[in-house]
Amino acid sequence: MTNATGSLLTPPLTSDEQFNQPNTPIDLSGQTAPKPLLARPLSDSESSYFLPSRENGVNDMYLHIGFHAPKGVAPRERAVLVWAILRMRHPLLMSNVEMRNYDDIQFVLTPPASVAHALEDARNNFDASSRSKDDLIDSFLNGPRTLSNQRLSYLYFSVPDDAGTSLPSPPLTPDPGSAKQIESYVACEWIICATHFLGDGMALHQFANDYFSLFGSSKSDDELVAIIQDEWAMRWKQIPEECSVIPLSMEARFPPVVGGRFRRAVEQIDFARNQEKSIGGHAFPRTSGKSRHTIVPTVPFDATETAKMLKLCKARGVSISSVMFAICNIAWIRLNKGNPELPMMMYSALNMRPYLIANKSLHESYWFLAVGYFNVTLPGFLPSSNVDKTFWHRARSAKDQSSQAAKSRMVVSRSRLMSIERGQRARGWAKEDDTKVNGTWQAPPASNKPKSSKPPSIATLGLSLLGNLDGMYKHSAYPDIQLHSLTTGSRQRPGGMLLFAYTFAGKLWVSFGYDENGFEEDTIQNFWDNVLSGIREFLLV
Repeated sequence: MTNATGSLLTPPLTSDEQFNQPNTPIDLSGQTAPKPLLARPLSDSESSYFLPSRENGVNDMYLHIGFHAPKGVAPRERAVLVWAILRMRHPLLMSNVEMRNYDDIQFVLTPPASVAHALEDARNNFDASSRSKDDLIDSFLNGPRTLSNQRLSYLYFSVPDDAGTSLPSPPLTPDPGSAKQIESYVACEWIICATHFLGDGMALHQFANDYFSLFGSSKSDDELVAIIQDEWAMRWKQIPEECSVIPLSMEARFPPVVGGRFRRAVEQIDFARNQEKSIGGHAFPRTSGKSRHTIVPTVPFDATETAKMLKLCKARGVSISSVMFAICNIAWIRLNKGNPELPMMMYSALNMRPYLIANKSLHESYWFLAVGYFNVTLPGFLPSSNVDKTFWHRARSAKDQSSQAAKSRMVVSRSRLMSIERGQRARGWAKEDDTKVNGTWQAPPASNKPKSSKPPSIATLGLSLLGNLDGMYKHSAYPDIQLHSLTTGSRQRPGGMLLFAYTFAGKLWVSFGYDENGFEEDTIQNFWDNVLSGIREFLLV
């Protein structure tokens, strides 16, 4: 099987020999006829992510979690059982995409005809191996595309070939009064991959927690099989026609527009004025001529350092997220690469789920795309003295701008109109890309219009600020498993760049995903060094 560019997809598992435990028996009796196809159109926001992804998987997401598990608690077959259960609960994970034209793109789902079919589907989108985390992530980011229009999600599960090898110091201490003594642990790697038009970071992390809550539970494999059978009987044996099986898009969940023509005019004016505020004139110097190669250097700060930083931020009335805007602002200015008279603009994602009307369908799922966008603009210069005071002032400015974006009465209308604009732009670029591939593209005629006098609107970089992820991961729900590390990112276009910051397992993690062949090497490395030194300078005083 190949994707649209002809590159080989990751081959599905077909042999039971690839698991270190025998297959749990599945009752193949009672096979039913194939279910009818279910479909819904992609929204503008979903299309704006789908269309650029067609050639090489731009924005395909991954979430990696490293964990320690007691020997015998991490069989790969158990991993498949949980994967199958959650795929049935979240229909978009099982769906395909069909594109008829730029305005007619649909999610298409063939419901599993039986429990056996559901398990087979899970196996075909699962990779069991002993590969290292770095190998798996580099392959996903820079190798042939793992996902495709026929494979919107995929799970990697890696355990050592010698699963009996124990860690030098067991990370968990068993209860002395427990009859079950844990003798050794194995180090495992878990990576969920999904297209971005399928969901967002909130979906990824909620899914990971749900996965480990089942995988690390006290339920036996036989009990997991019983759950699979119950899920299929409840959700897929009979599908009510009136039931919206495929989760609705963000746009379909927005509150209805009220107020008629005047209200719509007000929203248009507000949207235009808000866009006019997006002023920025700083950008990293780029290079060309080399193939894209994304790297994601990641630095964790230990629990003691993290606690100290969080305490300081709280005392100053800001969060780590707000602080990271100020850190990046000063890190950039110290490179002396931009015009100090122009402001520096950074963008970030806004979680839109709190603003949506819930879909009360029987098959409700959190797997859908629900993000908006906002900008933070800070000065492009530093005073000659009292930089510490300036830093905290800019962190508070970033907090105020973020709050204004999230709490604005117009947040829904701005997101709705931005989705429409992004969809229109994506369709225009997709048509142009396709004509270039087909050799029919023609450059537009030269324009005699005078150049615009509007100020520049250039974003220096994007920040993905995930907050305290320990609030989403219920570690106590899987006590025999210790989640110890987390990294996340996406396949990028040439010259892509995104900085992540979050707390997980009691530590602050900062990672920088960028195309190392797309920028001046010294500039980007010095910026990253400035970010890390700035964290220590301002937060570990």
